[in-house]
Amino acid sequence: MADKNGSDKYPNIALVSTHGYVAADPPLGAADTGGQVVYILELSKKLAQLGFSVDIYTRRFEDQPEIDEVDERVRVVRIPCGGKEFIPKEYLYKHLLEWSENALRYMREHDLHYTFINSHYWDAGYAGLRLAEALHIPHLHTPHSIGLWKKRTMETDYPDKKEQFEKDFNFTERIKHENKIYRACDSVIATTPLQVDMLVEDYGIREDRVYMIPPGYDDNRFYPVSGATRNMLRERFGFKGKTVLALGRLATNKGYDLLIQAFSVMAERVPDAELQLAVGGADMDELETKILNELKALVKELDLEDKVHFSGYVSDEDLPDIYRAADMFVLSSRYEPFGMTAIEAMASGTPTVVTTNGGLYRAISFGRHALFADTFDKYDLGIMMMKPFKHQRLYNRLARMGAHKARSLFTWTGIAQQLISLVEGRPMRQSLQDSDWAEPWNDGD
Repeated sequence: MADKNGSDKYPNIALVSTHGYVAADPPLGAADTGGQVVYILELSKKLAQLGFSVDIYTRRFEDQPEIDEVDERVRVVRIPCGGKEFIPKEYLYKHLLEWSENALRYMREHDLHYTFINSHYWDAGYAGLRLAEALHIPHLHTPHSIGLWKKRTMETDYPDKKEQFEKDFNFTERIKHENKIYRACDSVIATTPLQVDMLVEDYGIREDRVYMIPPGYDDNRFYPVSGATRNMLRERFGFKGKTVLALGRLATNKGYDLLIQAFSVMAERVPDAELQLAVGGADMDELETKILNELKALVKELDLEDKVHFSGYVSDEDLPDIYRAADMFVLSSRYEPFGMTAIEAMASGTPTVVTTNGGLYRAISFGRHALFADTFDKYDLGIMMMKPFKHQRLYNRLARMGAHKARSLFTWTGIAQQLISLVEGRPMRQSLQDSDWAEPWNDGD
């Protein structure tokens, strides 16, 4: 970076992610702090390995420092706006004109120049448009999730809660700004085929401006291990029976209540089954505490207290090992744009069941790489969770081929290379113009 190293030895890239606690060591599970933060940090590290310096621009609040060093050529730069209090991502846009002006002032004061901007989620896209316009550089936007899809999904499943959803998620404002962002940026980067479809068909974005680059995982951390190592890990985590794992933030859209109901169906058929819910952050707010208490009440109501365990926050250091120790991983979300945790579990050699209410299931072959089920149907999900434990050949195939699929499509190095290829105009697999993507995402290998 120009001001840190005293020279422009490496070309600079600006990534923008304004909400949540973006940090070199982020408090995953904290409010608005989850898979997107992991995505941005991992992408940045790989871009650095490809010969770039990366500044990750985010919002400064509470008592955070201005600069956070991630590694030699990656840092987090925090720009203040809207005071010192945390602001939920749904309403942060109200303060982002101030943020953009402060970010531009910072860049000019430190004589920083960037090859391009890559913004993440609609709030950062809102800010990224202003930055790119003022700096006269390309702006690539990665939505991560699509407002129209989330709105339709949630209102279809809970039609009586439309007004509450509008208040909680601010859909009208979000979709309005999404339309502006998608039309004004240079390219929109979808992460799943379903997002590509919606961007073109529902938002009316030209096909030649939409590209698909899936999320990635760190293949140096997530990989299968031997049976002996798995047994040691199971003992370490205290896993006894056939252990089903779910992990993530405590949010209603994660569907843990649906998973508990489905587990009750499975438990009738697999007597030694146990469910490990590694949910929530190190510090929970009032809403998260309420959700956790409701889940515990449901477990008690279903008389599953001896089978369902709330193990709490899993550190980033322990994450690969808890995937390996589990016998199955389930992604139960009501709405999930992709499902990074499922990819990490598959890469770790753990048979995985994913929701049909997300983008990942279109990337896999059912019964070969993973299974998928309707998480709103407790019987469908429960029976699907039971099947691998009843059929050893299916279990073994999912463990082996799931890891193979993850390695073939979802490593961070390949994703960083695709992003640079897009910016530099080098040949790349464009989701709508080439047929290259169709085969890997729908194959039977």
